[in-house]
Amino acid sequence: KETTLLETSFEIDQITITMGFTKQILRAGNGALPRRGQRVTVHCTGYGKNNDLSLKFWSTKDPGQQPFSFNVGNGEVIKGWDEGVIGMSLGEVARIHCSPDYAYGSGGFPAWGIMPNAELIFEIEVLSFR
Repeated sequence: KETTLLETSFEIDQITITMGFTKQILRAGNGALPRRGQRVTVHCTGYGKNNDLSLKFWSTKDPGQQPFSFNVGNGEVIKGWDEGVIGMSLGEVARIHCSPDYAYGSGGFPAWGIMPNAELIFEIEVLSFR
């Protein structure tokens, strides 16, 4: 099931620009949702290295990595995570496809192979929130 949670499109000189993210639920959670400001812990795998959405650039499941925690809705992470995770329930696994403005934007994240203005896909599992 794919749901477009936030998307804005407009045209400039016959080029359509889409901003926002889409979320595809891979496994439903228990229904309990985090509230803005709560500390959320997730497993995450990010795809989009070198502008190839099939290439992983990072995962909390890689050897030596741990689940990632952040205060949701406070701007501590990219916009696609902030707005995507706040709508995910405990135990849910979803694929979030972010447009560049909801990812790392014009600066990219070169250290991880994320090019400027790259679309990214994240597979996220909500482990806990408090």
